[in-house]
This record gives sequence, C-alpha cells and structure tokens, in this order.
Amino acid sequence: MKTMVITGASEGIGAEMARQLAQRHGAQLSLVLAARNEQALQAVAAQCQASGAATLAVRTDVSEQSQCSALIAATLNRFGRIDALINNAGMSAQALFAEVRAEDLGWYEQLMKINLWGSVWCTHAALPALKQSRGRIVAVSSLAGLVGVPGRTAYSATKFAMTGFFEALRAEMKNVGVSVTTAYPGVVATQIRHRGFNAAGAPAGSSGLKEDGAMSVEECARLILGGMDRREREVVMSAKGKIGRWLKLLAPGAVENMALAALKDEAKPK
Repeated sequence: MKTMVITGASEGIGAEMARQLAQRHGAQLSLVLAARNEQALQAVAAQCQASGAATLAVRTDVSEQSQCSALIAATLNRFGRIDALINNAGMSAQALFAEVRAEDLGWYEQLMKINLWGSVWCTHAALPALKQSRGRIVAVSSLAGLVGVPGRTAYSATKFAMTGFFEALRAEMKNVGVSVTTAYPGVVATQIRHRGFNAAGAPAGSSGLKEDGAMSVEECARLILGGMDRREREVVMSAKGKIGRWLKLLAPGAVENMALAALKDEAKPK
C-alpha cells in the first residue's frame, strides 16, 4: 500500500487530485490530506474513503514550520511511510507594485511563507521517508513561475523561488531515486485568484486575469498526476505556456506584451 500526502487538499486542484488518486488506487492507497479548512478537508476525505482509500485529514497551516513537521509526523505515525508528497498548498495575489503601500508590504512576506516555505518545510520533514521509499515529490508552481506576470509581482516571486528550489533539489535527488516534478498550471477554473491578496493585503474578491478558456480542475489534476506517475521533470500544461517559455528566450518583449494582454483592463497599469 502506498501513502501519499497532499497539501492544499480541501478544494480546487488539491481536492481533485485526491479524488482521482482514490478512484484510481482504491484500497491500495493511503491518502493524507492537509489544509486549513478542516470541515472542507473532512468532506474531501469522505469522498476518497467512498472510493476505498484510507484517509487521514490533518488541519495544517503550511506557513508555520511546526505544523508542516507535525503533518509529516502524523503521516508516519499512522501509515509508517511516504511514497509521494504533493506540495499543492498556495495562495494567489493581484496587485500593481506601485499601488502597495510600504506599511502593507508584510503580506509579500506572508505569501512567500505560504507558497515557498510551506513547500520547503514539508519537503524537508518528509525527505528521509521519501528517500527510503524512493518516492516522488511534486511542486505545484504556476506559469507565473516561468514568466513574470504584471500585477503579480509577489505571486511570481514566490513561484519563481519554488522553481529554483525544486530544480536544485531535483539534481540533489538524482542519484537516490527520488523524483521531483514541478507543475506549471496556467489559468485554472478555481477560486484561488478571488481569495488571494489585493494591494492592501485583503482578499481580492475577483480575478485580475481574463479567464476565458480556463482549464478545468479535472484536466489540470490529471496532467499533474500523470507527470508524477512518469516521474517527469516538469509539466507545462498549455500550448501558450510552452510557447511563451521558449519565446521568452528569443523575444522577451513579445512575452511581456502577451502577459499584459492576459490582464483585465481594470487590472492593467495606468
């Protein structure tokens, strides 16, 4: 029986990955689900149990190192092993840098704690068990971690940091049998952008990006899990993302124009 840990598992991409894994593996899988919203987490756990998976729901705020360590300790105490760690917990933000007051910059640091440090702390705590199982690490980044997106300076900074950290870790793990897969979703049909920070550090309440043609949560989860199964280095899951990544090397100005075009008019710099 394999044991997999998913952070940010109470809704959106994390919850859908949990459901798909449970449907695929049934009684051969133990799932540890982590998030801050315990009620929503328990609901996802019940759905996974209905597919036959054993589950453990652990209320976790990944911006606290002690809670990340406690999550991994609870996993090992209950199931004795970890075969995959999916670092999916994250928060969005939409704010033009010039509109952020100096006294509000603290939320930039908080966003880094959630998006980068939460992944670092969970991975560090789980690494001995993952090395023992020759397991898999997944980092759910964003296209904003490959191309800087205007209005998302804070978010892009956290996701670029994830990209660098997990790229270096992948090389370190190459000879010990632990794979590291970094996923780069584009715009996915979730509420993450509505709940992210605005310039004042309050919930944004809406998305600053054009969301026509947003990828479904189901498709995004399927692509990430496929990359994990195949131990792929990276999963760039849209044609625009793949083109933009290489075009950035050849015509960076064109990529900046593409990024600006992805913003709603009211979110563009004036």
